[in-house]
Amino acid sequence: MRIPFLSMFMTSPFVGLQEHAEKVKECAWTFQQAIECHTSKECLRFEEFRQEVHRLEHEADAVKRRIRGHLPKGTLLPVDKFQLFRYLREQDRVLDSVEETLDWISYRSEPGIPEELQKDFLLLLDAVVEPIEELSRMVSEARKYFRNFSEKQRVAVKDIIRNLRRQEHEADVLEDKINQKVFNSTLDPVTVFHMVRLTEIVGSIADHAENAGDMMRAMVAR
Repeated sequence: MRIPFLSMFMTSPFVGLQEHAEKVKECAWTFQQAIECHTSKECLRFEEFRQEVHRLEHEADAVKRRIRGHLPKGTLLPVDKFQLFRYLREQDRVLDSVEETLDWISYRSEPGIPEELQKDFLLLLDAVVEPIEELSRMVSEARKYFRNFSEKQRVAVKDIIRNLRRQEHEADVLEDKINQKVFNSTLDPVTVFHMVRLTEIVGSIADHAENAGDMMRAMVAR
């Protein structure tokens, strides 16, 4: 069966990537509210926020399956298909880590972060939410680049990727700082374990965002 010539150019997988990235960004806002709610001890909406993250993650999964399963045969892609799928995997893992963080918090009935760790933990939250929001902007700039292959647009994408690396490094520094405080505290063993694991999962959000940036760099490389 012959493929109509025009249909080879009509569908861009970056439309789906942008839709998925917007779901990730939307999830980041809810995630931030959930963590701030958990930290305050006075907020009673943590479970509501957690369920909202689950809902958004399911919607993002539907977008991911559509990208993977409905890429028209014969569509001319500006990048290797497997590079695109590797990028999508890392962007999706950002959501998985967000979801895992809130699930891990929910296992303990007592809300809150130990007072001596609150400030650093909220700084870590900011350090991982910023990269999540950058993913949407990166995909948007990449879409523009693959339409006209402008060097200026390529530089814009690479600038965002450098930001993702810087933000991931900041998250690593904060993660180490929190773990040092935890292991030199008088917290009970269960709280120590819970906080170390919680910090690790939160830190992995920035790791996956950086990995997504590395995948995007490979796609815009010449």
